[in-house]
Order: sequence, then C-alpha cells, then structure tokens
Amino acid sequence: MENVGQLTVSRPIYSEDLFKEEYEKVQRHHKTMLDHLKAYFSCSKQKAKSVALTLLPIASWLPAYRFKEWIVQDMISGVSTGLVSVLQGLGFALLASVPAGYGLYAAFYPILIYFFFGTSKHISVGPFPVLSLMVGAVVNNLVPTSINATDVTLNERRVTVASSVTFLVGIFQLGLGILQVGFIVIYLSQTLVSGFTCAAAVNVLISQLKFILGISIDSPSGPLSNIWVLRDIFTQLHKTNIADLVTSIIIMIVVFVVKELNDRYKAKLPVPIPIEVIMTIIACGVSYACDFENIYNVDVVGTVVEGYQAPVAPDFEVLKNSVMDAFSMAIVGFAIAFSVAKVYSIKHDYVIDGNQELIAFGLSNMFCGSFKGFAASTSLSRSAVQESTGGKTQLAGLISALMSMIVILWIGFLLYPLQKSVLASLIVINLKGMLMQLREVPYLYRKDKPDCVVWIVSFIASVLLGLDIGLAVALGIELITVLFRTQYPRCEVLANIEGTEIYKDKKDYACVFEQEGVKIFRCPSPIFFANIDFFREKLTAAVGFNPLRILRKRNKALRKLKKLLKKGELQVTSRGLVLANAVVLSESEDDLNPEELDKPVNCKDFPVEINWNDDLPANIQVPRIYLHSIVLDFSSVSFLDISALKGLKALLSHIEIQFYSPGYIIEKLEQCSFFDNEIKSSIFFLTIHDAMLHIQETHPQTTRVYTDNLFLCCQQSSNPETKF
Repeated sequence: MENVGQLTVSRPIYSEDLFKEEYEKVQRHHKTMLDHLKAYFSCSKQKAKSVALTLLPIASWLPAYRFKEWIVQDMISGVSTGLVSVLQGLGFALLASVPAGYGLYAAFYPILIYFFFGTSKHISVGPFPVLSLMVGAVVNNLVPTSINATDVTLNERRVTVASSVTFLVGIFQLGLGILQVGFIVIYLSQTLVSGFTCAAAVNVLISQLKFILGISIDSPSGPLSNIWVLRDIFTQLHKTNIADLVTSIIIMIVVFVVKELNDRYKAKLPVPIPIEVIMTIIACGVSYACDFENIYNVDVVGTVVEGYQAPVAPDFEVLKNSVMDAFSMAIVGFAIAFSVAKVYSIKHDYVIDGNQELIAFGLSNMFCGSFKGFAASTSLSRSAVQESTGGKTQLAGLISALMSMIVILWIGFLLYPLQKSVLASLIVINLKGMLMQLREVPYLYRKDKPDCVVWIVSFIASVLLGLDIGLAVALGIELITVLFRTQYPRCEVLANIEGTEIYKDKKDYACVFEQEGVKIFRCPSPIFFANIDFFREKLTAAVGFNPLRILRKRNKALRKLKKLLKKGELQVTSRGLVLANAVVLSESEDDLNPEELDKPVNCKDFPVEINWNDDLPANIQVPRIYLHSIVLDFSSVSFLDISALKGLKALLSHIEIQFYSPGYIIEKLEQCSFFDNEIKSSIFFLTIHDAMLHIQETHPQTTRVYTDNLFLCCQQSSNPETKF
C-alpha cells in the first residue's frame, strides 16, 4: 500500500455552546428583501454605466475589437455561416408552413438586433427547426389548408399568423428578461431538452416526408397529429412523385457522405466543404435545365419575395389564440440558445448574461415578427460552422446576415426552380445530431433511471401530443422526479470505520464498529412537509421500535405501579419494589386519558428509580429497550420548514431526546422559537465524533469509540440522546 500522511489532532469535545464560547462568531448583516430592492433601484454614475454596458453589450466588445487580427476570420466565418443560413431559412420556412422566401427574413432580421444586444460571440441566430415546427403547428391550427381561399390569400394569412406569434414570443422573452428571470431555464434539465429535441426531430422528419415523396396531404395539428399524417402518407403512397423521391435520395446520400468526411478531416480542412450549397446549386440547375416543374410536376420554391416589406402590426386575434404556444416557444427557444451559448462561452472563456440574452432574443423576435419573419433561436449546425471556421465576435453573425440580404435583394429569383424536396432532404439529413440522442436512453437506464423516465416521457409525449403539450408533460414529470427524490431520500444507519473518526453506511463496509446502545441516523435531504412522515418512519425502522408506543406502555405501567403503591399492595424495600399480595389488575384500572399517555414519563414523585429493562412486579410487561442514544446526522439537510419543525418537536415530546444539529439549522430553529426548557442549545455538537465521544462520557459502561485520529472538520451533524 502506498504510504500516506497521518492526521493527528488534539482538541476538546466541542458542543455548539462550548465552541461559541471559545471562538467568537462574526456577526454578519444578512440583507433583507428591502435592502435588495433599495440596491436594485439606487442610482449612481457607476451603476448607470454598468447598466448601459449590460443592456448594450456592443459598447463593451466593439471598442476592444482587434481589427487586423480578427476581421479576416470573422469574414470567412460569416460567409460560410451565411450560406448555410440562407438554405436553412428556406428549408425551415416549410416547417413553419409559410412560403420559403419568408425564411430569408428570419435569417436576416434577428441577427441585426442580436448584434447590438447579444452577449454570445459564437452562436448563429436565426431559424431553428424545433421553433419553426412549433410555429407551423400554430399556423396549421389557425389557418388549415382545408379552408376555401386562393393560394395567395392562404399564404398571406399564414404569414400573418407566423409573424404575430413570433412577435408574442418576443414579448414574453423581453418581459422575462426585464424581470430578471433568466434562471427559469434551469428547470429544463439537459435530459428533458435532449428528449424534447429528439422528439422534435422525429416531428420534423414526419412533416418533411410529404415533400420528399412529392405527395399532397393536409397538415393537421394537435395531439396525435403525427399519427394522422403517417396514415395519410401511407394511404397516398402510390401517388409518390418519383422525380422528387430520386432527387431526395441522391441529395441525402451525397450530403451525408461529405458531412462525414468533413467531420473526419476537419483538422486538415481550412473550412468545411459547403456541400449543402453545392448540391442546392446543382439541383437548381438540373431542375431548370430539365424543366422538372412541368415535365415531372414537382413542387418548386417558386417566386421568392424580393426586397424588404413594410413592417406590420400583429394580429390581436392571433395573439389571443396563441398565448400558451408562444410562451412554450419563448422558453424552448431561449433554453436551446442559452445552452449552446454556454458551451461556447466556457470553451472560449468569456461570460454570457442569461437575462441579457432573454432581452436580446425578445427584441430580435419582436423586430423579426414586425417584418413578417418567424421565430428565431440558434441552430446547432450553424453555430458549429461559425465557431469552427474561426468566428471571433458577433461581427461574423452580421456578415452572415449580409449573405441573406444579397439573396433577398438580388439573386432570390434564381431559386425559383429549386425543388422543395431538395430543401426537405437537407433538413432531414441535418437532423442526424438530434436523432442520435436516442443513444442516451441505454446510458441513462444504466446510470440514472429517474432521468431515463424523464427522457422517455419527454420524447413520447412530444411525439404523440405535440411539442407544446409534450413540453408541459415533460416538465411535470421532471418536477415529480425531483419531488420523489426529496420525498423519499436514501436514509442510512452509520457506523464507525475502525480506527478512524469516519462514519459510513454500515451496509457498505465490512470493517465497521457500531457502538452498543447507539444508533447514528443520516437523512441526506431537506426535511419538509412532504417527507417528515417518511423521515419519522425511517427513523423508527432504524432504531427498531416505535417511541410513541413505548412511551404509552411506560406511562401505563407507571400508573399501575402508583396505584399498587397507594393501596399498599406494593412495598418499597432495600431490594426494590416487592409485591405484598397476589394482585390481578383489571383493564378498567389501566384507563388513562390518551393525552396523558403521550406526555413524557414523570418518575419524580415515585419513591425509587425504575429500571425499565428489569422485571417489574405484578407481571407488568413493558418492552425492553437497550438503545440509550440516537445520533442524527443532518450534514446534508439544507433546510427545515415549519411542518418539519413541528414534526421534530412532536418526536421530541414522545421520547426524551437531546438534539444535535448543524449551525445553519440551529439558526433556523432559533428563529422559529424551537428551544424551550426541555430542548436547549447546549445539546448541539460540531461533528458526529464529538457527539459520540460525549455519549461515551455520559455512558461510560458502553464500549469506547475509537479516538486514534480525532479530526477537526466542521462536519455538520446532529446527535439526539434518548433517555426514557
């Protein structure tokens, strides 16, 4: 065995009171809510400058921009990201159920606003498939294809719905940012987001099958909509457009192979091969040269909107009917964007502000919605391109927006013959990363089954019930698992590791020593109204008896002994209590008020001391208890609520306990007037070992605990000593 250092510490056995007497505690002022409000609303030059720089991050990073070092890299990154952004904007417009050209607006406007207000240097802001699909669900719900309208009118109404929902998403995000509740994203765990985005990828895949196969079906929305879509696809499978199907297969194979090569040789390639752009150009050329639209009757992008349109006000009827959907989109969009931004901020060592990100995305979506775009977040693939090609700042994002502007203003007409099946193929092949998250299920099952349940429920609910309801269900299941973990914690009975001051679960180690007459019980969880009964049950099981039952038995026995003594049938001698005559006690003599039975045993007025573990006269039977001390280790108890305090106090009233607890718990007990004449602060100890040594001194007849290596660590623990 490798030689290790030795630890030897000599110090007194410290209770909390003794420790306070020897070491003066610093009195700290804990800020109240009023103090925080005053600080928040106070004003000074320094604070005004700090707020201005926080709300407008460009004022911080732009003056420090290293033009000669970074401009070339930002330009290369911006152009590369912009090419991908244009294609994804066109493709994700199909998910949003709006004409493809409007996806260019979603790839342009949000970046302009984020450039000024965003704090991440590497994420690519714009359309995201999950959000686009959620927007499309609202569009299909409010403007179904079955209504009687011309194509132009139908598209206009759909654009209005999409832009209005986007505006509402922005309002929610901006409001949450102003209220400084960016922390809300922590309630969406990585497991939940993984299951949700994987389900969204399945939804996207199903929604794109009609374009890949070239068939025309309705786009239902709501629960089980995916099942109806698959049913319609299979019933119309014989109408598959072979030209669209063949084109899609070729596109997906080529793009998949080249992307794999990009991943394998990314260290050697200066920039990834823009295969999506190359295949799109080839597909446009082949479709135009061979006149696919007329000869094979394929569905093409058609006329792409040229130039920019005047801003429009949102439709208030749409806002009223899409509140919950918009709120779900606001949370999902921010959660995904913040997760990606956090990864890159850690990698490149800079700070992002969650609340400012909410404000930035809120303003971006409001601006985008006003100009007929749809909801934006960040795309994992675009962000990866922007970071891997050397992007240094938000300027790379601005340059990528210029690529969208070029298409909008000058070359959008060249996309007219592009088959929608090509865009659908590019969308599907880019779902690989999200679909591969299915591989997490076996890992989660082996490592953490509650997390595995969250993933599976999130996935199934989002696929079957829709993304909005699925998210709510997943969040509910996640909170239930958290409550389950805290409501039913893994409580342990500890024992001493021989020759040390260390105490571990006695089931986990062979060389442990459990002192006779003592139980050490640990609860690694907050104790509150939901688990106080569970805590009491586990403690009762650990000590091996029900304290309330023993208390009642002893009170009944004491009552009987007092009656016998009063009648002269029981005499006090030098040998103890002696029965004068044979006596048979009736049950009526044993009656006591239930409230009297629950009071602590009072032997003060009894002439001799009663040993409850000896044989009692008159065949009075009381269970024998050889446990004299209970140690409660509260080192992992982060808080106690009022219900827990009442439950603990009730436990103390059933059996006479000296209670030990950590410092911050003591403060809570003092604030709630927990201490009285029966329960005093002098019974608190700093460590389990202090408590055990104290028990050894007060019960010298028991086996001594090991004291070879007494340690000086303020492990917060508790030790109740039980005396009946």
